[in-house]
Amino acid sequence: MSAASCLLTEDQFLCSICLDVFTDPVALPCGHNFCNKCITEHWDVNVPNQCPNCKEVFYIRPELRKTSSSSSEQQAAKPGEVPCDVCTGTKLKALKSCLVCLTSFCETHLEPHLTMSGLKRHQLIDPVENLEDRMSTNHSNLLELFYHKAHDVVPLKEEYEGKKAELKETEAEIQQMIQKRRLKLQKIKRSVKLSKERADRETAEGVQAFTALKESVERGQAEFIRTIKEKQRTREKQAENFIKELEQEISELKKRSSEVEQLSLSEDHLHLIQSFSSLNTAPPTKDWTEVSVSSPSHEGTVVRAVIQLEQTLSKQIKKVFEAELKKVQQYAVDVILDPDIVHPKPTQSSAKQEVKEFDDCRCVLSEQGFTSGRFYFEVQVSRWSTWTLGVARKSNMKRQITLSPNNGFWTVCLKRTYFATADPSVCLSLKSKPEKVGVFVDYEEGLVYFYDVDTAALMYSFTGCSFTDNVDPFFSPCNNDGVKIHTIDDKAFSCENVCS
Repeated sequence: MSAASCLLTEDQFLCSICLDVFTDPVALPCGHNFCNKCITEHWDVNVPNQCPNCKEVFYIRPELRKTSSSSSEQQAAKPGEVPCDVCTGTKLKALKSCLVCLTSFCETHLEPHLTMSGLKRHQLIDPVENLEDRMSTNHSNLLELFYHKAHDVVPLKEEYEGKKAELKETEAEIQQMIQKRRLKLQKIKRSVKLSKERADRETAEGVQAFTALKESVERGQAEFIRTIKEKQRTREKQAENFIKELEQEISELKKRSSEVEQLSLSEDHLHLIQSFSSLNTAPPTKDWTEVSVSSPSHEGTVVRAVIQLEQTLSKQIKKVFEAELKKVQQYAVDVILDPDIVHPKPTQSSAKQEVKEFDDCRCVLSEQGFTSGRFYFEVQVSRWSTWTLGVARKSNMKRQITLSPNNGFWTVCLKRTYFATADPSVCLSLKSKPEKVGVFVDYEEGLVYFYDVDTAALMYSFTGCSFTDNVDPFFSPCNNDGVKIHTIDDKAFSCENVCS
């Protein structure tokens, strides 16, 4: 079928009165369509109530029924939109394109394709431009073959089905990506929830610990004040008893003084002589010469109270550290740090090798590195008089370098005294000599904690660490006091910062 024979005549879309495309089309009972304005004016001027086409007369002016679409309600085609090929004058926006008619239709002009049985069989697609491009230049009919870049020719429908299958696969992949992201979203939300629960739990435990410490301080303060007041009350009670005795003796003495004065005024010679012997001596009284009320001594009271408080707080703080140590020990990992073994390429599963000493200073580094999360390990250091323990970036073990966080080493060491290899080094004041040291690392938070395992005391903490590489447990026992060099993987490494 040629394209020309498939095209509809424009007359089918024109009003027979104004001879233009329908504007606000209406239908008469006889089935003919006209512009609403045209048929109304026609009946007002010409024979009333008669169809201009078939001449059917309606004795009562019929009700004009609007057709399914009105061109006045449709939009004109904008730049980039497919216009209707049938519209004259203003081109309306095409609603569909017909692959048989090779024509694009607006909503009004599309109606015959939706209502007429012969046109219903035509294939309608979303509006496209240049329908002529779909005609085969070799066969002058609708393009039914698809040309690949490799010049292979396949049926258009076959290519369509193949592309449709690919689109289904693409859709499946997209849905899988969506599902993965939904799972990731749920994981992140769950992580935030767990993080909040941990934060709330830590807050509650911290508040409980600080409340206990605060109550201990308040009890110590109250006991200190009570001791002072008790001493003061004791002195006041003693003073009250002395005052009472003195006042009683003063009263007795005043009474005797009055009797003596009255006797001295008597003119009865016999009475004065008879009473003289009983009034001449003073009434019995206490010797107050050595009696005194001294101020209570408070020297040392504050010191004793503070010492007692310190002991109480130390016990409570130790409980806090013990609880904290138990928490970090949950992240314990199996790491071989044998001070008698040096692995050229350390690994937990490899057989032990003999120590190769270089100036009697050696180093052990685990192959098990960490790039995320938390981990904890312990090292028995009691047998060594000089040692360095911590974590290190493995990349820095291949060159001579000074130990410091800036160089990728977070360590604590013993050489006559304990100190952390910070920048500058920090001397550590420890109450006891650690026999076993635990090391806890939180990679994301940038934390390295050192614990005296037996006393659960925190020896030192590195904070704000920048872990951008693999970090490994690190231990270096050194027997000599001087600056020594040892090797790993045949590379030189300096203990200068820790052995000086």
